[in-house]
Amino acid sequence: MSSPGAGFEFPRQEVSWQKRDVLLFANSIGCTADELHFLYELHTNFAVFPTYSVILPFKLADQEVTDFYARQKSIPIPGVPNFDYSRVVDGQRKVTFLKPLPTTSAGRKFELRTKVIGVYDKGKAGTVIEREQSIVDKETGEVYSKAIGSSFFVGQGNWGGPKGPSTMNYPPPQGKEPDAVHVVQTTKETAHLYRLNGDYNPLHATPEPGQKMGFGGTIIHGLFSWNTAAHGILKELGGSDPNNLKEFQARFALPVKPGDKLTTQIWRTGNLEDGFEEVRFVTKNDQDKVVLSNGRALIKIVGGKSKL
Repeated sequence: MSSPGAGFEFPRQEVSWQKRDVLLFANSIGCTADELHFLYELHTNFAVFPTYSVILPFKLADQEVTDFYARQKSIPIPGVPNFDYSRVVDGQRKVTFLKPLPTTSAGRKFELRTKVIGVYDKGKAGTVIEREQSIVDKETGEVYSKAIGSSFFVGQGNWGGPKGPSTMNYPPPQGKEPDAVHVVQTTKETAHLYRLNGDYNPLHATPEPGQKMGFGGTIIHGLFSWNTAAHGILKELGGSDPNNLKEFQARFALPVKPGDKLTTQIWRTGNLEDGFEEVRFVTKNDQDKVVLSNGRALIKIVGGKSKL
């Protein structure tokens, strides 16, 4: 049985970015001075960190702060309830990188194309909306990245919808030491910097929304943790070369609090797909609790130091 809303396409939306946006993103996810190709616009190999595309559905073409709640609920999905976007968190995200984004969209036209894969009723816990989002050159039709992601609407279930299919799991190997480890120390201000990329959800800026949702206060963007894990994997195993990351995914397992230390453990599998090796990873907080699970990436392994 088809899920309610499945196949619904949102109106196409313009997306744009400047070099300054690219630099801000790289800074906000922890790129370091030995990766100047992400941090310095005059570097010979200046490049967009590949996961930048995940911020564009939030930023669109804006350079000013936007109203997160108003934007998210502006277009209803036919056949499903109108959900409260003040109580929504990320579920999981998988992105396939097809072409590297240019360091600025100036002089070109890009758009976000979004369609619903399914809307799933998880009972008392809430509802999941799964979407496919692509960044596309409007004039040529070339697809630069394709993301499949889910949003979880806390406590907004029991409306009679389907439970949805089970998801594929990618657990890390048992009894094997990780091949690489990447550590990120967040601060009380981490989310305030990251939100300047264009994701202005108040949940990450002020304690009241998180208190209402049962998180006890402010939490850091799930996509901050997701992006820092991607950065860690590319730096530790891919030589910080953006061309060496083909696919990246993880499930948001637990909220991250400002000040948490995030440790990403990474395992090589030896499985190759078109020259890219599958790696699996898990990210944990200070209490050794998993905050990112189901971690999987396809990467060209070239060692731990930047080659650019």
